[in-house]
Amino acid sequence: MAEPGRPRLRVLLSEGSSTSAREAITALGLAGHTIEVCDPDRFCLARFSRFVHRLHRCPGLAADPVGFLAFARDLVTRERFDVLLPIHEQGYLFAKAQRELGAHAGLALPSFESYAAAHSKVGFSRILSELDLPQPATTFVASAEDARAAARYPVVLKSALGTASRSTFIVHDASEMEQALADLDARGAFADTVLMQQFVDGPVEHAQAVFARGQLIAMHAYRQTARGAGGGPAAKESVHRPAVHTHLARIGEHFAWHGALSVDYILTDMPRYIDCNPRLVEPMSAHLAGVDLTGALLRVSLGETPRPLPETREGVRTHLAMQALLGCALAGGSRRDVLRECAQLLTRRGLYAGSLEELTPVHADWPSALPASAVALALLADPASARRMAERGWGAHLLTPESMRIIRDLSPSGQA
Repeated sequence: MAEPGRPRLRVLLSEGSSTSAREAITALGLAGHTIEVCDPDRFCLARFSRFVHRLHRCPGLAADPVGFLAFARDLVTRERFDVLLPIHEQGYLFAKAQRELGAHAGLALPSFESYAAAHSKVGFSRILSELDLPQPATTFVASAEDARAAARYPVVLKSALGTASRSTFIVHDASEMEQALADLDARGAFADTVLMQQFVDGPVEHAQAVFARGQLIAMHAYRQTARGAGGGPAAKESVHRPAVHTHLARIGEHFAWHGALSVDYILTDMPRYIDCNPRLVEPMSAHLAGVDLTGALLRVSLGETPRPLPETREGVRTHLAMQALLGCALAGGSRRDVLRECAQLLTRRGLYAGSLEELTPVHADWPSALPASAVALALLADPASARRMAERGWGAHLLTPESMRIIRDLSPSGQA
């Protein structure tokens, strides 16, 4: 329910297809807020929630960023929203037009320059170097020839742009290098700088934070205990990471960050940072561990500077059933393997013992059972369909090199 003494807000989410949007909807709905969503897909994940009041079908960010911006501008101008929440990569576009959009709804974003630097894998790596924060040994390569010459296997190749596993390749030998280079070249990655990092073996962890004008307000960290579709976590366990808290505070102060920011790192003798997402990624893990990142982001969006929130509860285990099933099938699982995964999820056994569902919380939001059930049935019929379903999630709500170029060329008011 809503925090005592706090008003219930009308919130507009910038998309409804991602796991982050689906989890934000749960957190906002449990707090009693009125939620509306923009998305080009009438059957996006957000459609299957009792918490969503209205779905506004809109142009896709990938194909038509100018049309999407015009739609969002018209909607927030015509109707009264308390907060516009850029839950995914729409933040890149909204940061360019935030003066105009922010005049009609609360909006928490840093400057466009800060957002663009954090969004770029190359830009984030350079910021880490500038702040002397740990990352794997890193080289920037401008061509396939440079990559071949610099490689000391195993290495990781990353294009400047990419969400989840898009344009990221773990390369063990020359043959895999050629496959990765061909893929990167086909995507036009060498039109920009490509990042090459030495492969570091260790547990992958993630940290999410909310800032108010450069001040760290709230943070939650968790370890990935099982891998799902797109390289993201299917199961998590909350952890305490004071060093990450200190590092994030420095990053946020450097950027004068305003809003949400998430980082990925590999934990060895220290956290070695490998990626940054300038947004709130899957906030229900934090919510279930006692840190209301979504609520903090709403308050920052309204111009408040809340007191820093207490630390997360350590050892809280959560999972995303849909991601777990897709991850099982993508790893080569048979129908029997998928059925076994379904049974463990339903009975909370094995990896899911004592774990809480964060993506499709049927007990609180019964329509969320529909997409989860559909995924399970489709995978039981044909496990190979997992790849098609996973790729469908990398679609109209994500940036492309061309849409980023169009956005960069917009005027500060968001005009083409």
